[in-house]
Amino acid sequence: MTETLPDDLRADVRTLWDYHDMHHELRPADVGIGLGSHDLGVATYAAELFHAGMFPLIVFTGANAPTTVERFPRGEAVHYREHALELGVPDDAILVEPEARNTGDNITLTRALLDSRGIEVGSVVLISRPYQQRRAYATCKKLWPGVDVICASRPLPLDDYVASIGDVDRVITMLVGDTQRITVYAERGFAVQQDIPNNVAEAYDRLVQVGFRERLLPQDW
Repeated sequence: MTETLPDDLRADVRTLWDYHDMHHELRPADVGIGLGSHDLGVATYAAELFHAGMFPLIVFTGANAPTTVERFPRGEAVHYREHALELGVPDDAILVEPEARNTGDNITLTRALLDSRGIEVGSVVLISRPYQQRRAYATCKKLWPGVDVICASRPLPLDDYVASIGDVDRVITMLVGDTQRITVYAERGFAVQQDIPNNVAEAYDRLVQVGFRERLLPQDW
């Protein structure tokens, strides 16, 4: 595994990285929603935001995916909860949604869980991997259009994030896959449409051409 971003890929990777960051200004919300993934930093940042008073309640949502089952064998949301408890978040401030297997499930099942508890929600902070922000936003706006959405990720520079994951190829592959999904998921009705600037499309094409195709949906490859 390579842990340092190669110089010949840096510009294109940064272009995608910056595109997926929604650059939302944090403000207090009714609920923080930690979207399950391989990145435990999601739970770390959710705990930090809770302690900063950004929301009184956290929902961790996620079952498993092929990329997470080895690291989080009991499910993403379960492991996130345990990590947040270690970081001092009270147990009664955490809800767990353990069934979601994609971002659409994250939104719809979390919404159903909150509804079942009689919790009225007007605003949410979606906490995700940095490169999942735009897709999470577009999905939430499609499936929960009445809620005010703020996207947030652990504020690490690109190189620090790559080092925290320990596998640069995995980060690039995920960035490329999420970029493809912005268009494909909107076409399939899973998310609202998002503009893709020319420089983003060109960076995506170059990274695909040099082999970062593992996370691409099969319609293209």
